[in-house]
Parts: sequence; C-alpha cells; structure tokens
Amino acid sequence: MTPAEVLALLPQQRPFRFVDEIIEVDERHITGCYTFRGDEDFYAGHFPGRPMTPGVILLESMCQVGIVALGIYLFAMENSIEDARHWTTMFADAECEFFRPVLPGEKVTIRAEKIFWRRSKLRCKIEMLADDGTLVAQTTASGVGVRNA
Repeated sequence: MTPAEVLALLPQQRPFRFVDEIIEVDERHITGCYTFRGDEDFYAGHFPGRPMTPGVILLESMCQVGIVALGIYLFAMENSIEDARHWTTMFADAECEFFRPVLPGEKVTIRAEKIFWRRSKLRCKIEMLADDGTLVAQTTASGVGVRNA
C-alpha cells in the first residue's frame, strides 16, 4: 500500500483533516506532514490577535497520522486494501507533552513508531517536529479498530 493510498483512505476530511501528505509508511513506522493554514476556523478564537494552534488540534493531527493512517496501513497488510476501505482505527487514549506553540502558517512533520499492533489495537510513540526540526509535541497514543459500514 502506497503512502498516497493510505492518505486516500483517511476518513477525516477538510476542515477536520490535519494531514496533507503521508511521506512514508511501513509496518513499523509512518511519517506525514501538515501545514496549519491561517484561515482555519479555530484561530479566530484561540487567541484573538495572537493566534496559535490549540493543543487538542496538535494531538488530533498526531493521531490522524500515527493511529488512524498507520492503523489503516497495518489492517490492509493483514487483510486487503479493499477491506481497509471499511476499517478505521479510532483514537482511544494518549499521554501528551507540548514543548512549543504552532502558529498559523507553520508546517509540521509527524513521525510515529509502532509499539504494538494486535487484535485491532494499535499503540504508537508519536512526535511532531517544526520545520526547523525542533520538537513541538510528543505522545504515546492508542487506538482500536472498528468497522465502518
């Protein structure tokens, strides 16, 4: 399954898709990126005059790459790409640390390493890096696979 095929199966769509590209993926890791556009609705209120990306949106972006997209890939490798069209790994829990804000217009890279995948449960260590390579946030997150009709 190619990175583009994984991205095409990601169920989130604009305005709630926070993944522009899946750069690479295999059975052990995934890398993706996203540019936080200045016109995103949440910037109007977070914070007026000095907008920054909410931490919950940063976590969402990390989980869209590291849990949902990698879960789709792993499920497809065990089953088939056609079966993966009806499958989503949903976020379940996370322990997260934030190190610096992400401002409108910034591009981030998200890298996830699989900790385990078994019985449709995925756990990953995920980090988000700014374009200059500085660590923005890191999390250990889990998700569980569900069939979507």
